[in-house]
Amino acid sequence: MTEAGNLPPLVLPGPRADLETVLAAWHEATVRLEKTHEALQEEVQRLTEELAAKNRELARKERLALIGQMASHIAHEVRNSLMPVTLYLSLLRRRLADDPTGLDMLDKLQAGLRALQSAVTDLLHFSADRDPQRRPFLLRRLIEQILSDLAPQLHAQNIRCELDIPGDQLLVADQEMIRRAVMNLVLNALDAMPEGGLLSITSAAGPEAIELEVADSGPGLSDEAKRRAMEPFYTTKPGGTGLGLAIVSRIAEAHGGEVLLMNCPDGGAAVTLRIPYAENLSLQEAAA
Repeated sequence: MTEAGNLPPLVLPGPRADLETVLAAWHEATVRLEKTHEALQEEVQRLTEELAAKNRELARKERLALIGQMASHIAHEVRNSLMPVTLYLSLLRRRLADDPTGLDMLDKLQAGLRALQSAVTDLLHFSADRDPQRRPFLLRRLIEQILSDLAPQLHAQNIRCELDIPGDQLLVADQEMIRRAVMNLVLNALDAMPEGGLLSITSAAGPEAIELEVADSGPGLSDEAKRRAMEPFYTTKPGGTGLGLAIVSRIAEAHGGEVLLMNCPDGGAAVTLRIPYAENLSLQEAAA
């Protein structure tokens, strides 16, 4: 048994020890508070930027909806007025069958009428606001049909085509909407290569979406064109409606996807249509 006289002396905390403990705790709390404050500032900044981006996107969609309503009304009115004009021009052609000068003037009138009808069609496609009728189809088969339809123009412009799309690749989407989107992308690419060039169409199956890229060997896009290309009625082409890429963008958004633009490292521009997967389907279902 330890004798009482051999016990270590009892040390009671003094004022200095208490002060050091309080200061250490205060410093630790201050450091934690500063870190928390910095984290909160960063989160507030992030949420503020995210809210501003969402507000800009909402305002853009509201403007597009208003433009779409106006465009639809104008397009229908113009189309209704064009129908009798088309009929009268057809009747007039019969009467001018033996008048070469008259027929030449009539050809120019009909060329202008076709351009106007094309613009009306673009307006109607832009203003169309319907849900996609999703069905599985073979993507390569659709692209081959589009290139076949454009074969005379491709030949006349001396355009070479490269197609890199797997023959069994399925896309679950509205086939007619995708046809329209791809047609617009290809026609834009042809406009960029009036003296000939290379048209490259490729696809890739990513983890979340199928990406279809249409690339040309033209001069590429300016910074302003890349920034404003999706805006309705923005165009760099004389006589263009400026609705081609706006239509493509609306079709992509209707499928929950997006459109990406970039200049190619070797020259030219590339537009990627990104369509998220809807569901997994087999080739047998696509052929059904």
